Amino acid sequence: MKRAERLHALSEMLRRHGSRGCSAERLSREFGVSVRTVKRDLAALETSGAAVWSRPGPGGGYGLAAGASLPPVSLSPAQAVALMAAVAAAPDAPYGDLAASGIQKIMDVLDPRTRARADELAGRVWVHAIPASSRALRSALEEAMAEQRVIRIRYTSREGITTTRDVEPVLFASTNGQWYLVGWCRLRNAMRWFTVSRIERASVTRAECSGHTVQEVGEPPANARPVHGRAE
Repeated sequence: MKRAERLHALSEMLRRHGSRGCSAERLSREFGVSVRTVKRDLAALETSGAAVWSRPGPGGGYGLAAGASLPPVSLSPAQAVALMAAVAAAPDAPYGDLAASGIQKIMDVLDPRTRARADELAGRVWVHAIPASSRALRSALEEAMAEQRVIRIRYTSREGITTTRDVEPVLFASTNGQWYLVGWCRLRNAMRWFTVSRIERASVTRAECSGHTVQEVGEPPANARPVHGRAE
């Protein structure tokens, strides 16, 4: 996870914990960094204008002063629950953590009556969510895609063969309940589909992608569409 993304996720976690706050040790475990790094990040948030507070002693920690960071949002309870259900049902989706924090922001600035109705309706929607892969692995894949940098992965095929490959990410695809990283494999010198759940390790390199396009992946299935598709 890049530092800018970590700072954003850190502020969201502090905001969700409200007046209870959160210890530096817990934040350290959550984001996979040292306590010293967490404290540097908290100082950076405060310098940038965030209302970070701290409470010393046993049971103490850090928090973010209450206050909406979005203007008023007009959603129906059903629309709010639709957003919550979509994210809850796909925890392994790319950028899922950011989507969840975005939805929480929206919920926080809904008018109290709508929020209460949405919370009640949400209790009537259950999802069977598969366990998400590790945050560190997903963050590496997301960063490589967004920054268009080569990612080095340790991958075990369906046949049980494990290889280390440098991949130029082209797109994420979901089909038959599985997420795939589709990219140009420098080991095979060809476009390949990698099942995300079979990626054991991933690290973003400094190498930039050479410009392979979505069109090179081939013709998508008839029922496939980008996530920015609009209903007609």
